[in-house]
Amino acid sequence: SGVLDRLLTEPDIRFDTLSGASAGAINAVLLAAGLAEGGREAAREKLETFWRRLSHAAPFLPFGSTGAMIPGAAGTLSFWTRLVSPYQYNPFDLNPLRAILNEEIDFERLRRKKPVGLLISATRVSDGRARIFRNEEIDADAVLASACLPLLHHAIMIGEETYWDGGYSSNPPLHELVTTSATPEILIVQITPAQGIAMPTSSQEIMRRLDQITFNASLLAETGRLARYADIYRGIPGYFARDGRKWRQLTLHRIIAEEQVAHLAEANASNLDWNFLSDLREHGRDAAENWLRSKAEKASAAISRNEAVNESICPGNAL
Repeated sequence: SGVLDRLLTEPDIRFDTLSGASAGAINAVLLAAGLAEGGREAAREKLETFWRRLSHAAPFLPFGSTGAMIPGAAGTLSFWTRLVSPYQYNPFDLNPLRAILNEEIDFERLRRKKPVGLLISATRVSDGRARIFRNEEIDADAVLASACLPLLHHAIMIGEETYWDGGYSSNPPLHELVTTSATPEILIVQITPAQGIAMPTSSQEIMRRLDQITFNASLLAETGRLARYADIYRGIPGYFARDGRKWRQLTLHRIIAEEQVAHLAEANASNLDWNFLSDLREHGRDAAENWLRSKAEKASAAISRNEAVNESICPGNAL
């Protein structure tokens, strides 16, 4: 949440549409809920309060942050989650995350006010395809579906379909972001490490790297598709292409978490220890600060050449 926290302090930055999966979906909905309730400061407070509460509730979550506190425990828990399913060790589907979401977010107000566009992805268990939840569909179930890791939680039933984490299919939904948003400028905050250790050899290292590759695969596919679309539209005269101007002007910015956080590739993705989360948040703020500084330098150079600068951004997944 650190990147969003820093961007919220910049009054000249307008959030048009937020797109996310998994933790990115949670952050997007928290930011939107805060804007709906009390503006930017309320959004910053809501982001911090939610993650602090979730950290405190971690001992009551299935295999919460225990792995961060007991040396070697993360590997043991990773082993057991592949032998015993959540339908066995948590038959009543107890999940404090649902209660925290409902207490922290007024979903009815969020749907009514629509302070920003929202695009939240989840993966249909039946066919592996992504479902994109938009503003009018956002509720606790949609958020839980987007963040549902199947080895830790029961699948989320919405209507007649069940859903798992959106990171498996659309992480985050970028094509929909471009077509929905009013701005051609997109900021992607990549929190899943792209680079792993040189050669994972232990079972824990192998499974962690497989998860990282899986979650990044959809991001690589989405960004590749956007680049192809942009190239196509840049070759078509504007008067022939609907939304052609947006595609021709499409600019992708990226903040990569692993460039800011040492050894992130070896970290336990389910670590909810507050010290760890606070450290990530500060690194996220630093990363956003560096990006803003770089953007300001480029804008200054552009203005000196009498070039127009668009100041609207659309964050994707966020730290």
